[in-house]
Amino acid sequence: MNVKILGAFAAVALLAACSDDTAKSGGGATANGSGIVPGSQEDLVANVGDRVFYDFNQSSLKSDGKATLDRQAAWLAKYAQNNVQIAGNCDERGTEEYNQALGQKRAAASRDYLVAKGVASTRITAISYGKDRPTAVGSNEAAWAQNRNATTSVR
Repeated sequence: MNVKILGAFAAVALLAACSDDTAKSGGGATANGSGIVPGSQEDLVANVGDRVFYDFNQSSLKSDGKATLDRQAAWLAKYAQNNVQIAGNCDERGTEEYNQALGQKRAAASRDYLVAKGVASTRITAISYGKDRPTAVGSNEAAWAQNRNATTSVR
């Protein structure tokens, strides 16, 4: 029994030593050592921002949303192999039909802005989830503000 346990510890130590050598030599798929692969969804979220927020019952872009989309356009220019999907979302208030339409307008506003910045429209799809996929739980202004968004995902 002790031999099996000792063998298991030796195997773990060997694997740990191998992974340390890879990290020290710069091996692996990451460029910044953070574990994030350049051009991935994680890279978009961490280094660019994946969502734009909207005011209540609005689909017009605000200045902070335009800044996020400017960064997304530059990121998409750098990673030309990536296609994205923009999903429009709403808070829980209003009818299902109203929120589906408003979510589509929000996704379209983000898509149109990226296209105006030079991203090929063939690289972007826009959909609406209406109020069906909230990102924040709660029935208060803080949660509603988080749920009024358009979220960009790498496809």
